[in-house]
Amino acid sequence: MNRRDDVEPGAPLRRWAARAALLFAVVAAALPVLFAGVLGALGLLVVGTGGVVVTVAALYWFLTRRGVLRVVALAVAVLAPVVVVVFFVRAHLLWVVVLTCAAVFLALVCARAALGGGAPPSSEYSSAPPQRPFLIMNPHSGGGKVEKFDLRRRAEELGADVVLLEGSAPVDVAAVARRAVARGADLLGVAGGDGTQALVAGVAAEHQVPFLVISAGTRNHFALDLGLDRGDPVACLDALRDGVEIRVDLGRVNGLPFVNNASFGVYAEIVRSPAYRDDKTATVLRLLPDLLAGHTGARLVARIGGTVVDGPQAILVSNNPYGTGDPAGLSRRDRLDRGVLGAVTVSVANTRDAVGLLRRTNSRGLTQRTATVIEVESDAPRIPVGVDGESLLLQTPVRCVVEAGSLRVRVPRTRPGIRSAAPVLDWVRLRELARRPERNAPPGS
Repeated sequence: MNRRDDVEPGAPLRRWAARAALLFAVVAAALPVLFAGVLGALGLLVVGTGGVVVTVAALYWFLTRRGVLRVVALAVAVLAPVVVVVFFVRAHLLWVVVLTCAAVFLALVCARAALGGGAPPSSEYSSAPPQRPFLIMNPHSGGGKVEKFDLRRRAEELGADVVLLEGSAPVDVAAVARRAVARGADLLGVAGGDGTQALVAGVAAEHQVPFLVISAGTRNHFALDLGLDRGDPVACLDALRDGVEIRVDLGRVNGLPFVNNASFGVYAEIVRSPAYRDDKTATVLRLLPDLLAGHTGARLVARIGGTVVDGPQAILVSNNPYGTGDPAGLSRRDRLDRGVLGAVTVSVANTRDAVGLLRRTNSRGLTQRTATVIEVESDAPRIPVGVDGESLLLQTPVRCVVEAGSLRVRVPRTRPGIRSAAPVLDWVRLRELARRPERNAPPGS
């Protein structure tokens, strides 16, 4: 059998998904014309698009203004969609809009199913179970998951030496991990947030000992991108008795390790504020107007490979790029071993730029690149940087690099696995996938 279906497993399913996506796209385009006429369909498009643009512009004004203007902007942002719906109802075309939106939704679902598949999984390596594992556990992380899941007792029953980060005084977890390696630990692990994971991962990479991630933090982004069970940290301990190793990259910012990302600009400035932990919403609304207008905060310049971005309000540098299928481009990472950093910059100076981001016509407003070295320069000698959720003040220029394959991660042999990031919608590729396969070749060919 010489069909292309045999060469690529799942090809028939993806082909039919591509055909369904194109069919639903045609239905979505045809419905307004069939039931509202050409002029009516054009009116629906203008009113719907206008409502979205007004809403986005009003939300931008809400974030960048204070006092009465902020209240008015919020009112407009709320009322604009209501006015659009009332218009559709009065024109007796709401049902057409609903059916059209349903067809668009189905087209997107089928398109992503056809274009999905993602990157192949990282290579796994068999290795003997550790004899002297050393684990650091933060009992305060993740709302007390260490105690809730009885992680200390379970780990000790598996032969691990466990240290709890108790008390209010700060602990140098990297120093604790280095002392453990000096005493003969052959695996380092952390049950805690991604910031603590990164510090100990840096020590594990330096000494080339395996690293164990236990999903006992709040969000556990690193665990998610490793394919671990974020909801069951106990399952992560299975790696101590029946595990495999994978090699992943480690990011460094001015020499400090990070497993997820380093953020610059608006977010880093807000998190740096002492008031942020007590009242996040009020602090964001108070600081955003001046930060977005450039009245406060350092001016930044990002050098991403051969690309220079001057004056962005926000920069996100990630250990391997995030998926780009969603508008923000920050879904998840389906690979952690590409050997590159991902970079996303946002530059929004006015309402027009904000609307341009929505239409993806403001190429300067949103840039997405990859590079092995990224530098962030500033007119300030030191700038705030959010490193895996921890707020730091670093000397400029800030240099981010990737250490390809430097981290050995031990994971359970049986685990949920990595769900691929949403693919970029490529309608040309969909049309190619939807074509009929070649017929069977004659026998003996």
